[in-house]
Amino acid sequence: MNSQILAQRAYSQPSAPIRTPRGVEYEAFARITRRLASTARLGKSGFGALANALHDNRKLWTILATDVAGAENELPQDLRARIFYLAEFTQAHSRKVLSEGASVDALIEINASVMRGLRQEGQRP
Repeated sequence: MNSQILAQRAYSQPSAPIRTPRGVEYEAFARITRRLASTARLGKSGFGALANALHDNRKLWTILATDVAGAENELPQDLRARIFYLAEFTQAHSRKVLSEGASVDALIEINASVMRGLRQEGQRP
């Protein structure tokens, strides 16, 4: 290979698009929310997969709660408090899903609402 071909490859379009932090957050929510929905449809036979999806969802919300609890977080205080509350709710409701057979629908709706917010935030003029 000559240097011209190597240079063209180095500066050509990347195969994966560059994502913004908001886009990365959206994708994390989308991936986990799809897993929650698909494993919930499996019923009792999919309990292990559902438990894994719930675990990942709880990890995501723990990361968010940790982030908004930090003094360096620049989100408005009210929004930070609401995100922290949703993280607490997610933890508590996940326990109910695992131990009492509660529906995952509330968790799916919360994640979907966050995803809508992430999409709309990027569209403001």
